[in-house]
Amino acid sequence: MRVASMHFKERAHEKLNDALLQSNLKKMQGKFVAKRRSSITELDDFEGTRDAARDIRQGVLDDLDGWLLAFEENARKRGATVLWAETPAEVNALVLAIAKRHGVNKIIKSKSMVSEESGLDHAIEAAGMTVVETDLGEYILQINDYEPPSHLVGPALHKSKEEVAELFHRKHGTPKKDVVEDLCLEARGVLRQHYLTADMGISGGNFFVAETGSVVLVTNEGNATLATTLPKVHVAISGIEKVVPTLEDVATLMRLLPRSATGQSISNYVDVLTGTKGQGEFHGAEHMYYILVDSGRTGVLGSDVREALRCIRCGACMNHCPVYQNVGGHSYGWVYPGPIGSILTPMYVGLDKAQDLPAASTFCNQCGVVCPVRIPLPDLQRKLREKAFEQGLRPWYERAGLKAWAWFALRPALYALASRAGVRVLKAMGGREGVIHKLPLGGGWTEGRDMPAPAGRTFRELYRARRSAGGVRP
Repeated sequence: MRVASMHFKERAHEKLNDALLQSNLKKMQGKFVAKRRSSITELDDFEGTRDAARDIRQGVLDDLDGWLLAFEENARKRGATVLWAETPAEVNALVLAIAKRHGVNKIIKSKSMVSEESGLDHAIEAAGMTVVETDLGEYILQINDYEPPSHLVGPALHKSKEEVAELFHRKHGTPKKDVVEDLCLEARGVLRQHYLTADMGISGGNFFVAETGSVVLVTNEGNATLATTLPKVHVAISGIEKVVPTLEDVATLMRLLPRSATGQSISNYVDVLTGTKGQGEFHGAEHMYYILVDSGRTGVLGSDVREALRCIRCGACMNHCPVYQNVGGHSYGWVYPGPIGSILTPMYVGLDKAQDLPAASTFCNQCGVVCPVRIPLPDLQRKLREKAFEQGLRPWYERAGLKAWAWFALRPALYALASRAGVRVLKAMGGREGVIHKLPLGGGWTEGRDMPAPAGRTFRELYRARRSAGGVRP
């Protein structure tokens, strides 16, 4: 997938001025937030469950190589083939080699964010095969000229019912429908023939279970079940960080994943797929492959933002993020939007290609508060901001401004004098309204809001005056 994260500011401005997108985002805002808030009350000890989930995920990261080897051993015992990919290009090459080995012509896919990283669909089509996305949101985006996803859980949440109806009418050649259920039935009818005629199914993996060599898939549509059990070949692709030790650990994480993602007590479908179809079994893949992907993850593991790899891809951070809620997922310019994307994207594609993403935050910590595995997202964003500054990636005027502030801050008397002059100038700029509409050298603050003018005296002056009047004890 093409990286456009270096254009975050321009894309964000464009999305803020997109009336249709803003209308669609408004409809979505708060829906998952309210449902999550209600569903977590069902747990007797929600905070304790979060602690347990954090410990499970962090424990895996602390001994990742050991758990990966255990997964590989147990998966192979159950008839699966385990492959390793260091780069996105290797992911595509492995999939194409598997397809060639089994004479595959048509591939159906369940949702996989890692395959978005590698642009797998385009590689499959370039090799002369057919590929069909079966997740409804991903299918909508595929037939809309491979529009990028905008959310981890709902890839097409930025689209309205009317937009989807027009798209189906144009692509399927059917009468335009205006009822959501009818649109779903239309998609179901189109996709059904592909389930029955596909040679290979590709899925992601919410969790890879070390003790059993299983992949766990969590969906609400049932498409993953059909895509992984009807074709003769199943390929599950996921990042190396998705391994968990036991099925009991999966049960703990599943108490949090659907509640954090969509506010559901449990997802409609949870598939635990282990090995190949056994003798006498009615359905299941005859050939099972796992592709475990690095693609920058070991770099994150060895960095000071390694806690980001605890992520279970619930999307709660973006559901609660005021920045994401207003600019949408496409502004972030790559596979992973929102607060978690502001950390993972710079680490996966390079900070120089995504330096504005860690700054796309108000530091309100809504994301950190709701993260089910307690990733300290604002702290990690701050660390990447510091790295960007240290590497000289920030604009010269920003670096010059901070250096000037540091110079004054190291000279208290001069700093106090400059502060007194500054607040008086700002008060004068506020005029009778007491509001600054345009701030020189700070247009980013006043472009979309007015800034209250200060009272004309510094905190030190006000404090000193109050002490003199006897209002504050020395």
